[in-house]
Amino acid sequence: MPDVIAAIRPDSVNVPLFLHVLGAMLLVGSLAFVGIVILLGWRDPARAAPLTRLALRSLFFAVLPAYAVMRVGAQWTEAEQNYPEDYDAVWLGIGYIAADLGALLLLVSLVLAGIGLRKLRRGGGVGLGRAAGIISLVLIAAYVVAVWAMTAKPT
Repeated sequence: MPDVIAAIRPDSVNVPLFLHVLGAMLLVGSLAFVGIVILLGWRDPARAAPLTRLALRSLFFAVLPAYAVMRVGAQWTEAEQNYPEDYDAVWLGIGYIAADLGALLLLVSLVLAGIGLRKLRRGGGVGLGRAAGIISLVLIAAYVVAVWAMTAKPT
């Protein structure tokens, strides 16, 4: 049944679904950017501070807004779908778990980024940036599973 619902969705779902997918793509892309920049700074200690600063600022100015667009689009899409009350899709549950745990990890990462940016002004904070970068790579793994669930729709 879920395959049929996805095949003949109402037109009112197109805009919220577009926002959800756009937000998810921006979220994964910006998290990948943060992770790669942190790894580059890890490999080159001479450039670690400026690269860490760039990555930590990207968490605030790219990852957080992308998460908000993804989450609002997801809720809006589900509201427009008019699923029955007893509709319990596995793929929807996986998406909720990834989004909610992702929010928690993103919050931890943002706190670390805020403290790390403050310490970077005084010559430290690279270690907090590395922790935030590792969290971003973990989030990418969780979101890859969520993307699989959204596209494969396991039962």
